[in-house]
Amino acid sequence: MKSEKLGGRRAAVMAAALACGSLLQAAPQASEADQAFVAKVSQGGLYEVEAGKVAAMRATMPVVKNFGILESHDHTGVNSNLKRIATMTGVTIAPGLNAEFSERLAKLKAVPAAQFDDYYVGDMKQIHNKDEGLFKQEAQEGSEPYKQFAHQTAVLVNAHLGWLNTL
Repeated sequence: MKSEKLGGRRAAVMAAALACGSLLQAAPQASEADQAFVAKVSQGGLYEVEAGKVAAMRATMPVVKNFGILESHDHTGVNSNLKRIATMTGVTIAPGLNAEFSERLAKLKAVPAAQFDDYYVGDMKQIHNKDEGLFKQEAQEGSEPYKQFAHQTAVLVNAHLGWLNTL
């Protein structure tokens, strides 16, 4: 009886694995424009998570500290969704920050404590303003599933911009 249950479970697992494999094969391949979008926003997303962690530790104003926590949390989720979609469409995402964003993070970490909050908020405004345009463009011109991802993420980016503009 136990071997029948195990055999049935193995068959179910194999069927699920085959179904997942066929879904991945059926997923559309990303266009060059989609790949460029992924390259840009994945780096920005990784940076925002790391910068948010730094702000959560270094910010002096509670509202800036809380925004850093929010940034890290929200962009971890966005990055996870992007990675899932990229995997489905055959796009590779760099596992770490590129030279530009590594340097940007190093600068953020080196800002004197008295200037940190203003510097961080200014940096986040800059990157969110840039992201807003990237996500809006992809939501209009991208192919699925990136188009839907960009549309949903643009809402989050706009919310972050709204909060940043109150700081």
